[in-house]
Amino acid sequence: MSEERIPKRSEVPEEYKWAIEDIYPSDDAWREDLKKLQALPKKIASYKGRLSESAETLLEFLKLSDEISVLVDSLANYAQRRADEDNGNSLYQGMVGQLMNTYVSINAAGSFEIPELIAIPEETLDSFYENCEALKLYKRALDRTRLKKDHILSEAEERILALSGELTQTPENIFSMLSDADLKFPDAVDKDGKAHQVTHGSYVPLLQGSDRALRKSAFESMYHTYESFKNTYAAALNAQIKAVQFYSQARRYGSSLEAALSANEVPVEVYHNLIRAVHDNMDHMYDYVKLRKKLMGLDELHFYDIYSNIVPDVDMKITFEEAKETVLKALAPMGEEYLSLIRKGFNERWIDIYENEGKTSGAYSAGARVHPFVMLNHKDTLNCMFTLAHEMGHAIHSYLSNKNQPVVYSDYVIFVAEVASTCNEALLIQYLLKHTDDKREKAYLINYFLEQFRTTLYRQTMFAEFELKINELSAQGESLTADTLCSIYRDLNKLYFGDGIVLDDEISLEWARIPHFYYDYYVYQYATGYSAAIALSQRILNEGEPAVKDYIGFLSGGCSTDPISLLRGAGVDMATEKPVTDALKLFGDLIKQMEELI
Repeated sequence: MSEERIPKRSEVPEEYKWAIEDIYPSDDAWREDLKKLQALPKKIASYKGRLSESAETLLEFLKLSDEISVLVDSLANYAQRRADEDNGNSLYQGMVGQLMNTYVSINAAGSFEIPELIAIPEETLDSFYENCEALKLYKRALDRTRLKKDHILSEAEERILALSGELTQTPENIFSMLSDADLKFPDAVDKDGKAHQVTHGSYVPLLQGSDRALRKSAFESMYHTYESFKNTYAAALNAQIKAVQFYSQARRYGSSLEAALSANEVPVEVYHNLIRAVHDNMDHMYDYVKLRKKLMGLDELHFYDIYSNIVPDVDMKITFEEAKETVLKALAPMGEEYLSLIRKGFNERWIDIYENEGKTSGAYSAGARVHPFVMLNHKDTLNCMFTLAHEMGHAIHSYLSNKNQPVVYSDYVIFVAEVASTCNEALLIQYLLKHTDDKREKAYLINYFLEQFRTTLYRQTMFAEFELKINELSAQGESLTADTLCSIYRDLNKLYFGDGIVLDDEISLEWARIPHFYYDYYVYQYATGYSAAIALSQRILNEGEPAVKDYIGFLSGGCSTDPISLLRGAGVDMATEKPVTDALKLFGDLIKQMEELI
């Protein structure tokens, strides 16, 4: 694909597009299933007041919930994936809206579910299990629901919360439409005066280049544009945090952090441990900033310099076909079962590969039941090869969980999701380092590894700390204005990067372009996941088949038990600070290796 101009969706060849038709062959087929879903609120309501009448009635209701989950999975993946192909296409935005309206109706109709489940006496439920073998499948799910007793409201209050669902999605929708469909950036200009298109997909590749004038121009193009809309972005983020606070207070949680992490069965101490462990190891980041400044030969290091490779003589241009081949070789230690699934994804069009006009920025994997769908915006860079490995890690995790777990336990929690993706990345970097004898190329790769630590462990922890701070301010009644958000973000950059870098005014606005702040305490899991992935990848490389067997068991586990236990079964204990501390120690060792090589 040419990088000179971003093509329209209609201009992208079919082989570069994901096979959404595997879900529904047409929009009309989608509409037929939507009609089926629209008929279900009445059926759901027929169970009101009846969940405790018999084991058979309860089992019928739980099976209906599974049926709805499968139907919503297909409807949501088709509509949202189509919408993400081109955010300017109002047809699919409308279909997403239709589905959301129906889903809100379903939630409202089923608002009695949790209060009734909690109200069933323990002895009654025990007799249900004794008299109905099939109901035992749902015991863990029922136990998890009943543990929420202190946070469940009356039936009427639950109905109100269910009806508010669509309203509280508005801040994220505003952010997405503004960033992906409406926002346009001025061209960046290189040292020779040549213009380069700036988009969400091209921005980081432009900053990774060797032309400092182009890097600075792209940096200013991006953030000066956000400066023009900073009050709108602040209003959207403030509304998002208010929505999060509303739900946590309504459900009587001690904090929004507790509310968010309890959904994944993760203790809040895991979040605080991460921030503490990183704070205790800031010296490694400061050393890296000093090393980068020295190796780039700069009097002043700016934020538009931190993505550029500090080994400028090595240019690794990697096509998508080459990236696929290398990823397969790097993941060979995972065994043939795992590799066959990777090939299946490559050959059967699970992946939407290149950027087009209006396409959602970034990359993700959506674990549809038919098969996963992976969105990329591939450029021929080393980073994009790692993105491919990362998203295929998510995809295989989804595939194995869906295949091996019943519907009720197939949807694993996000906390473990980032482990699967970053384990693939860790194996890829180890493979690349092992298969080069060229000192400069090895230094280039070590720098890439260092950048993974910077961007995943340090940067995502900084994001996590920012999110924690703004939630705490909101809980205290503070309004999150643009000036407040910029001030907090500026101070955190100073803390995390130290005095070795110029604190450019533009970086204070970076919060405005981060979609993950609309995902409710999501980003910390990149950092914890990366730490776990380093430990798991080392075990796979060192121990071979036994470690792989444990790891495949973890990937196949869905949410059949809590995430901390799942990871312990794979060989890493995330209830301690050890994985984070060990990973940061490796970061420090890599810095020393880089100094020696250069």
